[in-house]
Amino acid sequence: MNTARTAPLTTRDIVYIALFAAIMAALAVIPPINLATGVPITSQTLGVGLAGAILGARRGGLAMLLFLLLVALGLPLLVGGRGGAGVFAGPTGGFLVAWPVAAYLIGLLTERYWQRLTVPVAFGIIFLTSVVVMYSIGNAWLSYSANMPFLKALLASGPFLPGDALKALIAAFAAVTVKRANPIIRPAPVAAAR
Repeated sequence: MNTARTAPLTTRDIVYIALFAAIMAALAVIPPINLATGVPITSQTLGVGLAGAILGARRGGLAMLLFLLLVALGLPLLVGGRGGAGVFAGPTGGFLVAWPVAAYLIGLLTERYWQRLTVPVAFGIIFLTSVVVMYSIGNAWLSYSANMPFLKALLASGPFLPGDALKALIAAFAAVTVKRANPIIRPAPVAAAR
């Protein structure tokens, strides 16, 4: 049985993946807000929610993987013109690694609730998944790399919540608008009852 997650990628899929990797790069142009933790508030996390909620699990996760591959190869695509494999060893490394996981899970939940997707539902999916996944992985790495207790790293995330809520709201409006105008995610066919 070929499902959306196991079917070969089409040319259209590849274009969407590349497009959202490019959107991630474009979001780096917006200047960050630097905090004492060494982890800046950036607009690039908006791209994670957009990729998952608009492209779905597979394409959204692959878009983030493509973006991170380009970063690892040295392209200066992160905020502040950073790039190279070394960025993954810094305090933000865990947050970067969390991006494809978060995009995939946001896409998976968006696909699951596609028929009922409204702005509040999309916001809940994007915000809760982003916070749980990115904060868990990111703060675990921050705790390790900065040699600080995990709870302290987690509490240092507090100032990020309002910005993450705003980015999740923007992504939710965009996802629902795309769903209405030109849906990229297609709902899975309902199996006939026997």
